[in-house]
Amino acid sequence: MRLTLRQLHIFTAVADTGSTTAAGLQVALSQSATSGALNELEALLDAQLFDRVGKRLVLNDTGRALLPQARAVLDGAQGIEKQFGLAGGADKDMGLATHLRVGASTTIGNYLLPALVASHLRDSPATTIDVTIGNTSEIATAVARLEVDVGLIEGPCHEPELHAQPWLEDVLAIVCAPSHPLMRADLGARVGLKALRTQRWLLREPGSGTREAVEHALLPHLHQWVQPMQLGSTEAIKQAAAEGLGLTCLSLCAVQDLLTLRRLVLVNTTLPRLARRFYLIRHRQKKLSNSLQRFVSRCEAADPNRLLES
Repeated sequence: MRLTLRQLHIFTAVADTGSTTAAGLQVALSQSATSGALNELEALLDAQLFDRVGKRLVLNDTGRALLPQARAVLDGAQGIEKQFGLAGGADKDMGLATHLRVGASTTIGNYLLPALVASHLRDSPATTIDVTIGNTSEIATAVARLEVDVGLIEGPCHEPELHAQPWLEDVLAIVCAPSHPLMRADLGARVGLKALRTQRWLLREPGSGTREAVEHALLPHLHQWVQPMQLGSTEAIKQAAAEGLGLTCLSLCAVQDLLTLRRLVLVNTTLPRLARRFYLIRHRQKKLSNSLQRFVSRCEAADPNRLLES
């Protein structure tokens, strides 16, 4: 076999850092040795893997296709080393150091994941966990590229190379400011579809699991958004709603703090109960280490109410 793990390691390091100089620091090689190894790999494959943009190396289509395969091979080799005690990070024992990479979409990453991570680290204090937060589409892409080990997302997964496992049920709540015109007469009054259809709705960006869930739940009843306002984060939407800019539909766990402070109130509507499913996703070729399997098992056993209380 002419292809080496070292070449793949250098390739992924360059992909991660964008330069042979930074990659060399990561893999403990000089810049010239790193550049030479990358050139050897491209010559061996008879394909250019990067576009040279100024001083940066940017993955081209061929490189992007190779990257998840390279990470899968390196993960497999690392798994063999750990299995036979050849790696310093072997996790046969709870006390040995391991490094996990977890991706989470915004609502989960901000409101549920911190308690999960804290609980895991109490039982496995030698473990380090890096967390990547983005919208559902971004996290699914990161898992597909093996840039993170496992992902927790708020909407269905459309990547064919990923395994999506239903996780927690998430209740969606329609909320607004207490001063909103709909609330001035009677906070407990039921608001009908006619009134809801004329309101300004505050929405996440396309690609967000929350946006997809809200559209799936509400558009069959409302038919269209009237002058919607799009904001790029759940926190921005909460604050905008609290300032009276419109109605929004968000995860109950995301708005619980402002409901407690009475800066937001629940809108009692004639709609049916709104809920969605969170998903745990991983690459179909990803081999779960002992430590990663323990983290996944902790997620599977999680109680969302207890996570919010932590």
